[in-house]
Amino acid sequence: MLEYDNYRLELEGYEEKVTLLREALHIEHTMDQVSELEARAQEPDFWENVERAQQLQTKMRRLKKTVDNFENLEKLREDMLVLCELGNEAEDLETLEEVKAGVVTFKESFEKMRLETLLTGEYDKNNAILTLHAGAGGTESQDWVGMLYRMFTRWALDHDYEVKELDYLDGDEAGVKSVSMMIAGENAYGFLRSEIGVHRLVRISPFDASGRRHTSFASCEVMPELDDTINITIDMGDVRVDTYRATGKGGQHVNRTDSAVRLTHIPTGCVTQCQSERSQVQNKETAMTMLKAKLFALAQAAHMEKIEDLKGTQMVIAWGSQIRSYVFCPYTMVKDHRTGYEEVDVDAVMDGHLDGFINAFLSGMTIEK
Repeated sequence: MLEYDNYRLELEGYEEKVTLLREALHIEHTMDQVSELEARAQEPDFWENVERAQQLQTKMRRLKKTVDNFENLEKLREDMLVLCELGNEAEDLETLEEVKAGVVTFKESFEKMRLETLLTGEYDKNNAILTLHAGAGGTESQDWVGMLYRMFTRWALDHDYEVKELDYLDGDEAGVKSVSMMIAGENAYGFLRSEIGVHRLVRISPFDASGRRHTSFASCEVMPELDDTINITIDMGDVRVDTYRATGKGGQHVNRTDSAVRLTHIPTGCVTQCQSERSQVQNKETAMTMLKAKLFALAQAAHMEKIEDLKGTQMVIAWGSQIRSYVFCPYTMVKDHRTGYEEVDVDAVMDGHLDGFINAFLSGMTIEK
């Protein structure tokens, strides 16, 4: 059957790509590392340093996951080729549907693993701290921040990341003035650093009785969460600690105690804040983690490139500095101005379908205009 032949040719066309992927992922070397770590885990003194042992076990699980995923990818391709042969001989339409679904799964898995080979930055595997701020546009921009917050949350959950709100400041009339959240999981920062910059919205305003078109702006800052292996010493004499009552979601506890914490590093002007926990102590710890991430970026950068790698170039949150435009009217389109990549299904993008933009950014792709 012609359909089977088409799928077979498509799968055979991936043979060289899969070989190159194996090399890019250093599968043989990774397998050797797993064997070494498994041998170390059997040593009598392995658990004498509990923290170090846990770090090694985490590393071992991550490396094993890479090997397992690649081996599953190879096996899926081989299985689909066998099914193509068997189904073609039997002219079985039911098997054809199984092959069709398997090829789709294979291509999706291959693309996901290929993207991971592009995550070569020092902090790409870390958790991400994502912060959104409303820019020019008042209530319009605050509503836009709320929409982006939902978009990034949907993307994270669709990719099995854990999302934890760290700080949330309601808008004056609607939406959100600013929000910070932790997106936890492997490669979270590597993927989300593509979102650093100003996001522009064009739509008919729901807040304008005249139904006029408005342009709104919001900034997105993404920082990697740093682990305990990076030592940052902060003189608390340089840090102003402000406590205040949390706002927004939180039930009866909200507005009853000054549990929210804001830290200001006076020499640099860096500010972080957290209100996600009931305890002021826990909020202070989280805010300190965020502050360390920001100060580490500064400390690493007597070279300006390092700051830009971690935090993104700081731009005015207004016209002319946007990295991406989301147009709802007079036509629908989302376009990334750095790569030229665009999507016409705005609703899908706002539901968290960002992989096309992330892929284009990581691939360094620029589409001819």
